[in-house]
Amino acid sequence: MLIYEYLPHELARLGVVAKAAGLDHRRIAAQVCLARERAGRARTAPPEPHRLSEVFIAELRRLQWERIAGLMEKERMAAYAPARDSRAIRYEERRLQRLMTDVAEAERSGVAAVEIWRHRVYRIDAAPAAGSSSPDMPAPAVHLMAASPDEAAARAWAIHGGDGGLYQRGGYRIASVTQILPEPGELF
Repeated sequence: MLIYEYLPHELARLGVVAKAAGLDHRRIAAQVCLARERAGRARTAPPEPHRLSEVFIAELRRLQWERIAGLMEKERMAAYAPARDSRAIRYEERRLQRLMTDVAEAERSGVAAVEIWRHRVYRIDAAPAAGSSSPDMPAPAVHLMAASPDEAAARAWAIHGGDGGLYQRGGYRIASVTQILPEPGELF
């Protein structure tokens, strides 16, 4: 079975486009401000060990909100209409093309079907373990794609829980797993 997964940038773009649909200039401007604030906070947070990070996600969203605001002004839209957004249409066409390529590859290789995994991006926060020698150190955060919170925690521990790993080195345990993309309630 061949597996098609949404990529983090697809989730971020789809989420912003879906959330922006029908919003007027004032509401879009408010979302731009929120996205800029989130990106600013993310830039000042401790660095994360993977490319998929709070900074990456926040910047993707900020760029999308700013792009939509600019498009609305340029096109003089009273409310954002994804059908009038050529870039959003291009994003969706690329995603569908990638899915069709995966389906064609599955058929060529004799695989019965392509399974669409609607992976989510989870933020895994750590906390100092009981008796840790560094309770004042900021606990690391990691962002990973997984199908469920349990799988995200298991993957984080498998990657960072071994000898000399991020969690073992600082005496940390996984404290929470939170879905970041798509935002809860968003369906793709």
